[in-house]
Amino acid sequence: MAINTLLFDLDGTLIDTNELITASFLHTLEKYYPGKYTREDVLPFNGPTLLETFSSLDPNLAEEMISTYRTFNHEHHDALVTEFEGVFDTIKILQEKGFKLGIVTTKMRNTVMMGLALTKLDQFFDVIVTLDDVKKPKPDAEPVLLALSLLKSQPEEAIMVGDNFQDILAGKNAGTKTAGVAWSHKGKDFLMSYEPDFMLETMKDLLEVVGEGKSSRDSSNQDVHEVEQR
Repeated sequence: MAINTLLFDLDGTLIDTNELITASFLHTLEKYYPGKYTREDVLPFNGPTLLETFSSLDPNLAEEMISTYRTFNHEHHDALVTEFEGVFDTIKILQEKGFKLGIVTTKMRNTVMMGLALTKLDQFFDVIVTLDDVKKPKPDAEPVLLALSLLKSQPEEAIMVGDNFQDILAGKNAGTKTAGVAWSHKGKDFLMSYEPDFMLETMKDLLEVVGEGKSSRDSSNQDVHEVEQR
């Protein structure tokens, strides 16, 4: 069955929030655990929900730490967030070609809308599923299945695209194809270990995956095909 639906994670996939997320964690952790955490230490915190992360440190302080994190995150959002190269043009082409487009994220809706408005991507998406909309976040299938239901799409018609293992597993659990992005903050090799169906070197590679034109990079074409055939 042909692919007609594309679901995207937001942070680290469509928009570059890596520095904002790292700075938000370091600010929060320095307040509660002075001198204990470095940039490398907070890398594993990128992916799970804030509640999961901070509860693992101290369940009694989790909500307070989340509030501290979000206050800093919102205050510095526009200064630290940018769009990844090729994302805007690729998403625009996909919409013009008639693909159904959705976002599936573990962020709260208000922060999601800030990022989309800042990068002018808010005009392209038919459905946005956030942490507010589900009981079980990625890697559970619930948010992906909700997005598919709202788009009136079947799993076999869709690809879930993301930069973290939660995205790949959520797509697999929901029955969609999956695509990892090589610009993942945790590294391409880490993401490949979860066996996505495709690995995108740039977002433009997605056009080739769905049959809407060749990527301009021969090396990335090879990567896309090799993962597909595994």
